[in-house]
Amino acid sequence: MKRTMILDRLRDWARAIKRDVVALYLAARDPRVPWLAKVVAACVVAYALSPIDLIPDFIPVLGYLDDAIFVPLGILLAVRLVPGDVMADLRSKADLHMTLSKSRAAVITVVVIWLAAAIAIGWWASTAMKLI
Repeated sequence: MKRTMILDRLRDWARAIKRDVVALYLAARDPRVPWLAKVVAACVVAYALSPIDLIPDFIPVLGYLDDAIFVPLGILLAVRLVPGDVMADLRSKADLHMTLSKSRAAVITVVVIWLAAAIAIGWWASTAMKLI
């Protein structure tokens, strides 16, 4: 009985994190949100949805530990930077978005950001190699 209660709490916590990631995606585009909160929210969403981690998942324990620590801490920081009434509104919109459809726009955005970063790093590296 106690085991199912723990699993239910973990499942509810995971749903809340998923909802908050969607709400932060909306916060990054909302004009009522201060610019610093937008930047933090965009970074948290990009990291949460990105297939690239600081510590790869194939490394035992540490690979999943970064997801279990960095994402919730980033969400906590971003949520604290967004005004409370705005965050409540964005959470209700996130609940609506999650029930209506699954958006591919966030995935496309993350892929485009990572591709742009890879191209920029490649360009920088090729320029740096020419100087050597």
